[in-house]
Amino acid sequence: MLKKISINEIETIKIGHAQDEAGGTGCTVIICENGAVTGVDIRGGGPASRESALLNPVAANDGVHAVLLSGGSAFGLDAAGGVMEYLESRNVGFPVGVTKVPIVCESCLFDLRVADYKARPDKRMGYEACVNAEKNCPEQGNVGAGTGATVGKFYGEAGMMKSGLGIYAVSLGDLKVAAVVAVNALGDVYDYETNEKLAGLINPETGEFEDSEEAFYKEYANMKDLFTGNTTIGAVITNAGFNKTEMTKIASMAQNGYARSIRPVHTTADGDSIYAMSVGNVKADINVVGTLAAKVMAEAVKSAVLEAKGAYGLKAAGEIQRGNS
Repeated sequence: MLKKISINEIETIKIGHAQDEAGGTGCTVIICENGAVTGVDIRGGGPASRESALLNPVAANDGVHAVLLSGGSAFGLDAAGGVMEYLESRNVGFPVGVTKVPIVCESCLFDLRVADYKARPDKRMGYEACVNAEKNCPEQGNVGAGTGATVGKFYGEAGMMKSGLGIYAVSLGDLKVAAVVAVNALGDVYDYETNEKLAGLINPETGEFEDSEEAFYKEYANMKDLFTGNTTIGAVITNAGFNKTEMTKIASMAQNGYARSIRPVHTTADGDSIYAMSVGNVKADINVVGTLAAKVMAEAVKSAVLEAKGAYGLKAAGEIQRGNS
C-alpha cells in the first residue's frame, strides 16, 4: 500500500536550508556523500544551472554528491562553492590524487525583485546549508530556496503571491520516492486532485484571483516581455537502483507533477528543472517510479504554496479566498 512518510526515512541523504529572510533569498542542499546516480530534465526556457552537462547520459560522471537548489538567479551559483568546501573537508568527492573533487549540481530561481536584489546565496550560505543538513530536519515554506519564491507573475509584482519550498515522500513496500521543490512559477498553482486554485495571479485592485492562462489568451497577439524571472526547481529522490539514463527518464516523468499543478508551465519565461537522484538499490520498475515521481512532485508543489507564509507585502495561500477560478 502507498503510504506517506517523512523524507528522513530515505537513507543516505541529508537536507539542509540556509536563508537571508530580510534579503528574501536562500538555498536548499540535498547531500548524498556516497554519491547518487542522477539525471536531470530541464523544460523551461530560462534556466540557471551548474554542472548539468555532467548529467547527460553520455557523460562519464556516474554520481553526484549534492544537489543545490538556490535563489539569487545566476548570482546564486556561487553558493555551490560552499557546498564543495564542506564536502571536500569531509573527504567526499571524486578522487584526483591530491584531493577529492565533490560533484555538486545546482539550479537557481529568480528572486531578486522580492526584497533586496543585492542579497544572494553565496559560498558562506551554501556552507551553512550543509552544516544545517547535519540536523536533517528539513522544513517547508519560507525557507531555503523557497524564501523568496513567488507565483502568479503575469502582472508583475503587483499581482503575485508568496510561495515557498515543499517536500513530500511516499513508500510502496520497500520502495521510497520523495520530492523537494521550490515553486517560483510565472503561472498559477492548483490542487492537482480537486482542481482548486491554491495560489497565483490576483487582481491588484480587488485582491481576488484571476486566471493566468486567460490573461495569456487575451494578450495572444501582443504578449509583453514576460522576462525569465521565475523558475520552479526541484529534485526527486528514490532508493530504487537505476542508471543515469533511467534516472533522466524518471526526471522527465516527474515533470508531469509540474504540469498537473502549475498553469501555464514550462514557458520561455521559466527555467523549470527537475533532478532525479537514485540513492539505493531497491528493485523497482522504472515506470512505477516515474509515476510516483510525478505524484510526489505534484504533492510537493501543493505543500510549497500551502506551507508558505505572507511576506514582503505579498499574500500567501492561507490569506486569500480560494476557489476554482
